[in-house]
Amino acid sequence: MEANKPKTIDEYLVGLDEDVQTRLAEILDAVLSRFPDATESIRYGMPAIKMNDVHVYFSATKKHIGMYPFYANSAMEGEVAPYRGKNTKDALHFQHNKPLPLEVILKLVEYKFNKQA
Repeated sequence: MEANKPKTIDEYLVGLDEDVQTRLAEILDAVLSRFPDATESIRYGMPAIKMNDVHVYFSATKKHIGMYPFYANSAMEGEVAPYRGKNTKDALHFQHNKPLPLEVILKLVEYKFNKQA
């Protein structure tokens, strides 16, 4: 079973439906463009982007793309609330049937990277 686990983000993307591949690649490309010093990898079986020893994780499901971890933040909760995963404290879900909020995602990633630096 270990042999089937993706070792790169490209390998992870290959296993997804084409439209989901496109959406997740769009998020990852936007984050890496905004943060050129960040590195990408697979951690815990999902795409991860790391900067300043801080990881942000993404995963794809049939209904949404998840972003982890993003705990409550009073300054940004208004922007985050529509994407908060149901019954989760640290997951954001970006539904496939809605436009990607790339600027919100980039703002959240920037907050994570700078908060912990």
